[in-house]
Order: sequence, then C-alpha cells, then structure tokens
Amino acid sequence: MLRARARQGATTRLRPRTVVLAALVLLAVAVFGVVSGAGELGWQRVLGEIVAQLTGGTSPLSEREAAIVWELRAPRVVLAALVGAALAGAGAAFQGVFRNPLADPYLLGAAAGAGMAATVVLVFAPAVTGWLVGPLPLAAFAGALGGVGLSWVLGRSAGGSGTASLLLAGVAVTAFLTAIQTFVQQLNTDTIKQVYTWTLGGLNVSGWDDVGVALPYIVLAAIVLCACGRLLDVLALGDAEAASLGIRPGRVRLLLLAAASLATAAAVAVSGLIGFVGIVVPHIVRLLAGASYRVIVPLSLLGGATFLIAADYVARTVLPGELPLGVVTAFAGAPFFAIVLRTSRGRLT
Repeated sequence: MLRARARQGATTRLRPRTVVLAALVLLAVAVFGVVSGAGELGWQRVLGEIVAQLTGGTSPLSEREAAIVWELRAPRVVLAALVGAALAGAGAAFQGVFRNPLADPYLLGAAAGAGMAATVVLVFAPAVTGWLVGPLPLAAFAGALGGVGLSWVLGRSAGGSGTASLLLAGVAVTAFLTAIQTFVQQLNTDTIKQVYTWTLGGLNVSGWDDVGVALPYIVLAAIVLCACGRLLDVLALGDAEAASLGIRPGRVRLLLLAAASLATAAAVAVSGLIGFVGIVVPHIVRLLAGASYRVIVPLSLLGGATFLIAADYVARTVLPGELPLGVVTAFAGAPFFAIVLRTSRGRLT
C-alpha cells in the first residue's frame, strides 16, 4: 500500500526535467518563429542578428531588416506565446472546476461579452485615436470580464455556486450578449467585415504595446492558477470530500474562475476570439503527463504558448495572404475535439 501511494504521489509531482524539456521546445519554436517568415531575410542572417544583439557583435541585417525582426516578428511571437498560454491555462482551470475535460475558456460568456463590446467600439467609435491603449482591446477586456461577471451573478441568484447553475447562466448570458452584438452590428452594416475579422482572431497588427497590455494580467492569472493546482485536484474528488479536508469549494471555485476569466479576457483583448486552444492543449497534456492539475496547469501554459506560436507561423506563411489565426486553430482543433468527444463517451460529467 505504501508503495502504491508513493507511485501515486510521484505521478502528481511536476518533474523538473519535464518542465525543462517543455521550455526548451517552446524556446526552439519561438526562435523558429522569429527567424522564419514571409519576408526574404534568410534564417541564417536573422539568427546572426539575434546573436549580435546578445553578444554585442556586428549584425548582418540592415536597419530596416532589423526593424522587421524586432518590431514585427518578435512581438508577434511573444504575444502568440502569451495568448496561447492564457487560453490553455484557462482551459485547464475550467476543466478542473467543472470536472469536464471538454470545458472551454469561453464557457461563461467571455467570448460573447468581448464580441459585443468590440462590436460597439467598431460601430460607434471606429476612428478614436490618441489613447494610451486602444479602445478596442480595452472594450474587449471589459466585455469579457463583464460577461463572466453576469454569468456568476445569475448563477448565484439561481441557487448557489454549483457548476450546473453556472453553466446554464453562461448559456443564457451568451445568448443575450450575442443578440445585442447582432443588433448593434445591424445598425452599421459597413462594419460587418471588421467584426467578422476580429471574431476569427489574429495577431497581424500586434506590437510591443499589445504585449504590454496583456502581459501583467496573464502573468498574474498564471501564477494564481499554478498555485491552485493542488486545490483543483481536491475539487476533482467532489465538494463533500473537499469540505472534509478543510477547503471551501465555493471560494476556491470563485478564485479559479476569476483567474481563468482574467487570462481569457486579456487574451481576447489583443487577439480576438481564437478557439480550441483551451480544449486541445490541456487534453494532450493530460494524455502525456497524467491527470493531476499540479502537472496539467503549468504544462498547459507552456504547451499553449508553443501551440499558438506554431499555429501563427502557419497562418502567416501558408498562403500569400494571411489566414485568420482562428481558422488555423479550428483546422487543428476541430478533428481532435471530435476524436476526444467520441473516445470520452460515458465519461463526461
């Protein structure tokens, strides 16, 4: 029995070599994303520019070419890593809270709230400039948090903080906010293309300012989610078991949902709506590394960053014109989702 418990404990610990391996894969994909692109700069020359910046040597690139690397490619890769980590970490948290491996970061109205707020900005304030942070990401951020907040208030008023009432509240809030978005959009049909482009997601206008907008919120949320990995494992046993161990399930659930929603809102604010990252990545981590959320959450953060950098590279290079990033993640995620759904029959709660 003691040996069995020891083996079980070993599977719930995050091994340093696993983290190092995942970080090295992320670093390799990030470097590849910076040195490769549609521009004919040559990966050897771009790699020489990176080495020159690190060592103080002479760069093989011209000033204009170096600007392409550091002002276009590098911030885009960093932003893709942040958004991917946020969506995958939030997905892992939602799956733990709702005890369902197919739960999504947009489950409680975050996507609908962000979409509605972004549509309002595109229709009524499309030319607003001079703000420290653009009105569109601010509106999307506030809308995502507002949608989750409405779902939480409605779920509590319907009979507590249980997962069933929260899910039903999220469905109702999503339908209501989507109706508002459609109504506002019809007030100015000239903005339909802009709204459509935003809802498909993308990083084609990203820069270091966008990184600065998302970074503090995603880092804060990631720290909270990683620190709550053990609590997610306890919640998986059920509320009664968690309460017997001295944990208040309602408060823990609120903290986790707040952190996951904050990460989702920050990601949506700078990238639009990008689907399937929060479902696919945590599930792959669960298959490869075990079912403990002390392992799933941090590896989902690293895996989500790697996945979205790779997906963004495909989006900007596979065709002469850039594909929406949400289309690429849907091509990868939808078949995977269907396979998971089929193999999980009878085991979903």
